[in-house]
Amino acid sequence: MKLENIMNSLEQKHPGEAEYLQAVREVLETIEEVVNENPQFETAGIIERIVEPDRILTFKVPWIDDQGKVQVNLGYRVQFNNALGPYKGGLRFHPSVNLSILKFLGFEQIFKNSLTTLPMGGGKGGSDFNPKGKSDNEIMRFCQAFMLELWRIVGPQTDVPAGDIGVGGKEIGYLYGMYKKLARENTGVLTGKGIEWGGSLIRPEATGFGGTYFTDEMLKMKDDTFEGKTVAVSGFGNVAWGVALKVTELGGKVITISGPDGYIYDEAGISGEKIDYLLELRATNQDIVEPYASEFPGAKFIPGKRPWEVKCDIAMPSATQNELNGEDAKALVANGVQIVAEVSNMGCTPEAIETFHKNKIPFGPGKAVNAGGVAVSGLEMSQNSMKLSWSREEVDEKLKGIMNQIHEACIQYGTEEDGYVNYVKGANIAGFLKVANAMMDQGVI
Repeated sequence: MKLENIMNSLEQKHPGEAEYLQAVREVLETIEEVVNENPQFETAGIIERIVEPDRILTFKVPWIDDQGKVQVNLGYRVQFNNALGPYKGGLRFHPSVNLSILKFLGFEQIFKNSLTTLPMGGGKGGSDFNPKGKSDNEIMRFCQAFMLELWRIVGPQTDVPAGDIGVGGKEIGYLYGMYKKLARENTGVLTGKGIEWGGSLIRPEATGFGGTYFTDEMLKMKDDTFEGKTVAVSGFGNVAWGVALKVTELGGKVITISGPDGYIYDEAGISGEKIDYLLELRATNQDIVEPYASEFPGAKFIPGKRPWEVKCDIAMPSATQNELNGEDAKALVANGVQIVAEVSNMGCTPEAIETFHKNKIPFGPGKAVNAGGVAVSGLEMSQNSMKLSWSREEVDEKLKGIMNQIHEACIQYGTEEDGYVNYVKGANIAGFLKVANAMMDQGVI
């Protein structure tokens, strides 16, 4: 495989799509040796086919605000690869959404879904719509207008979207209601649904729970546990909330959360009613964390900064892409961090990852660490197909088993001669091989 030739070609075809090109390079660099050992992949053009989406739908979304003025946003759905099953991946509503970000997320989703061992392909979608400060009626009207276009290419056996940043239970409800009206059917076409109408227990917590289970397995490799560990977390949405719940349950102490306005440092630990308050904070739809410091006087708010300057045992970025850079990584290493686990998608820059690897700090990549969310989405699809509902304990046990399997796959393909586990390499190779072999079996399509 001629990596630079492939990347140069992609850069010419997709100029300026930095996030997408970053994600592709990270994967190709780690699977190069495996591809070269399997010449049939080159003959079949597997790499050239896997790095390009099957199709992209781009559409305008006109909707009416509460003042009666028509607003227009852009909507997208990237159907990347369905070799293993229906396209599966979230919808993101955020002003930063563009084609590069959605292609990077969709590309990552292929391998993440492959790692779960569930029959799901990779996709992603969303809009540059900003839910912040919008009324429920405005959000409803936007979701209905968005689904008016999206419904044509999704379905329970074709493409099953879920939530992501800016798309929670409320938005999924509005989207599903419109889909049901247009398609005239009640099916599992969206995941993250309300528990009363087809949703799965622990789906809101799943990404955070799964990320914590994976990190716990990383700790076990060091003959250690979460007990007594301090954990720096970014974000304050469902993912950070799930992490805080499960880390606390396993004996650790979450000491930070963050938002666009800065971060909170709570030396006493974010537990009990403080974790519950995260849901209230998110429900305000203001996207700020400063009010936490007013609610809990022992906490400090540090404006305009990220939490990676805080001394901690474990760092778990849980917000958005490239939120932890090379300088942040050096600060964490200098402060004695023992493990870094990306619960966000591509949360660390290449420079940060290089710093962790150079210093032999175990680093778990997002496609492995945060696969718990889509894993429980897959379990929700299974429950919908069978017309039944599993208990909280059943879902949690299945989730834990899936995360343990993903960790084992990373160990299998990522252990280096000196014993250090390159989790990035392990996750990429394990995820890639399953998809590549499925593509080989199914011919050139």
